[in-house]
Amino acid sequence: MTPKYNPQEIEPKWQGKWSADRLYEVKEGDGRKKWYALTMFPYTSGDLHIGHWYALAPSDVHARFKRMQGYNVLHPIGFDAFGLPAENAAIKRGIHPHTWTMRNIENMRSQLKSMGPIYDWDREVITCEPAYYKWTQWFFLKLYEAGLAYRARAPVNWCPHCQTVLANEQVLATGECERCNTPVTRKDLEQWFFRITRYADELLDHDGIDWPERIKIMQKNWIGRSEGVEILFGLDHEGVPEKEIRVFTTRPDTIFGVTFLVLAPEHPLVARLTTPEHRAEVEKYVSASRQQTERDRLSTEKEKTGVFTGACCLNRLNGDKVPIWIADYVLSSYGTGAVMAVPAHDTRDFEFANKFGIPVKVVIAPPGWLGTDLSEAYVEPGTMVNSAQFNGLPSEQGKEAIADFISQKGYGKRTITYRLRDWLISRQRYWGAPIPMIYCSHCGIVPVPENDLPVLLPPDAEFKPTGESPLKYVPSFVNTACPRCKAPARRETDTMDTFMCSSWYFLRYASPHSAGAAFEPEDIKFWLPVDLYTGGAEHANMHLLYARFFTKAIRDMGLVKFGEPFTRLFNQGTIISQKHKMSKSRGNVVTPDTYVAELGADTVRAYMMFVGPWEQGGEWNDQAIGGMHRWLGRVWNLVLQDYQAPPASEVNPETQKSLRHFLHKTIKRVTADMEGFHFNTMLAALMEFTNRLAEEAEAKAVDRAAWQECLDALLLLLAPTAPHLTEELWMLTGHPYSIHQRRWPAWNEGFAREESVTLVIQVNGKVRDKVLVPASISEEDARKMALEQEKIRAHIGARPVQRVFYVPGRLVNIVV
Repeated sequence: MTPKYNPQEIEPKWQGKWSADRLYEVKEGDGRKKWYALTMFPYTSGDLHIGHWYALAPSDVHARFKRMQGYNVLHPIGFDAFGLPAENAAIKRGIHPHTWTMRNIENMRSQLKSMGPIYDWDREVITCEPAYYKWTQWFFLKLYEAGLAYRARAPVNWCPHCQTVLANEQVLATGECERCNTPVTRKDLEQWFFRITRYADELLDHDGIDWPERIKIMQKNWIGRSEGVEILFGLDHEGVPEKEIRVFTTRPDTIFGVTFLVLAPEHPLVARLTTPEHRAEVEKYVSASRQQTERDRLSTEKEKTGVFTGACCLNRLNGDKVPIWIADYVLSSYGTGAVMAVPAHDTRDFEFANKFGIPVKVVIAPPGWLGTDLSEAYVEPGTMVNSAQFNGLPSEQGKEAIADFISQKGYGKRTITYRLRDWLISRQRYWGAPIPMIYCSHCGIVPVPENDLPVLLPPDAEFKPTGESPLKYVPSFVNTACPRCKAPARRETDTMDTFMCSSWYFLRYASPHSAGAAFEPEDIKFWLPVDLYTGGAEHANMHLLYARFFTKAIRDMGLVKFGEPFTRLFNQGTIISQKHKMSKSRGNVVTPDTYVAELGADTVRAYMMFVGPWEQGGEWNDQAIGGMHRWLGRVWNLVLQDYQAPPASEVNPETQKSLRHFLHKTIKRVTADMEGFHFNTMLAALMEFTNRLAEEAEAKAVDRAAWQECLDALLLLLAPTAPHLTEELWMLTGHPYSIHQRRWPAWNEGFAREESVTLVIQVNGKVRDKVLVPASISEEDARKMALEQEKIRAHIGARPVQRVFYVPGRLVNIVV
């Protein structure tokens, strides 16, 4: 009697044996070619939902596939364990962030193990452990030594609810905090920055890496490289030592049309240039601007506002006095924080000028312009007018001519600017890696000596939403001695942005237990860079950009020999429930544990990959997962049934040949789908193969050797997807342990090749017939055969044939 498929018994049994036998232990230098497959590690939120499984299970399937192909596969796991949620939990529940985090890790580790992955748990990385963040601090010191870490006072994004600074990338398009959706404001603070802008041009270059085009475009747009001219407007204002205001523009051809100049409200000249009669209005406007996010201020739908300072500057090209305004649509963080306004040729400036009654001066004439006023800004190329000696030039030519003139006269220079800002890494929180710097009244800012690392988080901090780091109120942490002069000093109390931790974690997996270094050079040389990195596209402008910067920076320090961390990037889609993205507020979060307990991890793994193309995502469906479970049950019964092979005299040679063709065609198809992450069609191919085998089991027309060859191939092809089921069936059918140590099946091209194909025949692009033809048919025979078909002759009629197009083995298109 065939035993019943019981995943609740099978799965824990094999998970225990794999662990005891260290089946998935990874070692360097065993002669096999390496394959480093990494999935973005999860944050320690407490529970893995089905969205985590959708990222992790298919990547495990692909890693298993590469392992069966003969690669030495490193497919590690760890936990992104620092961050704001743990500290908020401490405030809300009265539990220490470390306790909350480690409990969550214990639960998530158990959930991950229930999935049956090939993780080598000895390589687990946890970013909140001192053995890890010691090296996060060490890297900070290296960046500081290289001139890439610096401290500056700057306006920052501030979340009043989270009571911390946010990087630009952490502010939603709505101007809200990405974590709590509270409106974000602006605040001036002394902050630590990484000089990512030094690598802007190199970060724009994605040559040599296989990344999705949309991610490359997102990064290029975020970096925002602009070529233009920096123009110096003359300044002669009593009590102001500066004699120029620097303005960046990509439209030097419009310089003669400037009718006002706009400063960002935060520009350092605003307070000094504002005249007494305008001061109160300007100060009120500046204060209001600081309560808005950059996205709010740049919104094209927002009504333009501004205030006149009472001051003017000089346009040196025509001698015009230009009034200086402030407006919140100009940002101090972009360009020079000053904009020359040309209302005739900029939509935003046109709206502003019309609202405040500022002159509009046309200097680029549209085709056929008769000198009349414009009803809207003209922003296209045209002919230069009202531009002195440049009149009559095409505006594109005028850009170059005026840039040359400005440079020659010393009125400015050609330059390049970027939208990208330096990476703000200071956080006024406890639960993060402490910034290893000391402030001494005699020596200034002093790095913590490397042999004093790690700077440990004190366990006795109080967690209050004060807007300042809890570390500031722990005297035993703050008070220290200056490493240079030994005088009393104080520690930096800000902690690092958690993206710093994730900017190098992929390196630590190569040497997870190294006590004397962040990683061992020989391990990095063997494993890095990562061959395949999988995760969500939402990380394009944060984690992925930061990790690239970090890698390039330590390359320039001589710590690694490569400049790109991830050779190939693949972004999975999102799995949704009830037509919406899963969220606790909607009550549609699907927890995998229930389904694993009821149907088994193999069913959940397989269903995850069958809902749709991995890069697109799909809809969770309780009924559909039941169908996947039934199919695995069919596989179980099919493999374990007592196949009664016919006597040799009754074996059907044609059936044997047909089955062999189907087998090798399936191996070829499944292999190609695995390589291309087409997991849904891979499983569809295995289902078709299962159906064919079920038919042969009924017909009993093939010998036992052919039958067993097909069953073995089925199990091997299914092994990455359903590791527990296939391991059990491999054992029950008398094979040596373990199926996961076997090689991936190879196909014979001669057996896989189709003997006949369906040829589609079109007339003027419309399908008119389909015929079965030999796969080896020549182009001449295909054309002749198509023209001879009765349906085709009827559609052609008396019309002359102009051309015949042929797509080998697929299509004939007759043009009449």
